[in-house]
Amino acid sequence: EVQLVESGGGLVQAGGSLRLSCVASGFTFDDYAIGWFRQAPGKEREGVACLSNSDGSTYYTDSVKGRFTISSDNAKNTVYLQMNSLKPEDTAVYYCAADPDLDAPALGVGAVADHWGQGTQVTVSS
Repeated sequence: EVQLVESGGGLVQAGGSLRLSCVASGFTFDDYAIGWFRQAPGKEREGVACLSNSDGSTYYTDSVKGRFTISSDNAKNTVYLQMNSLKPEDTAVYYCAADPDLDAPALGVGAVADHWGQGTQVTVSS
């Protein structure tokens, strides 16, 4: 059974940092594109940052470039999202997702994947 379990969300002041973690199980980590998505109240879900272990591709949405970094520890089947210089508009539920058939840009732009985690809340206060 495929599982994605997120952690690391919380409340932080604007300008602060958080690191989200997503532990994956039940599939071959190296064969998947995996990424982070977010959904704020009243807004559509959007791809934030994705990476593909198979081809090395990455994706970042424009609003987080230079502030967020996605990385993976394949030995631990874990993907991280380091979020720096957080802004109130980053407030959302953040989800981890994985797909075996897409590369990172396709995963990020399409925001559709085979497997999803339960999400973790990130709240940035002004």
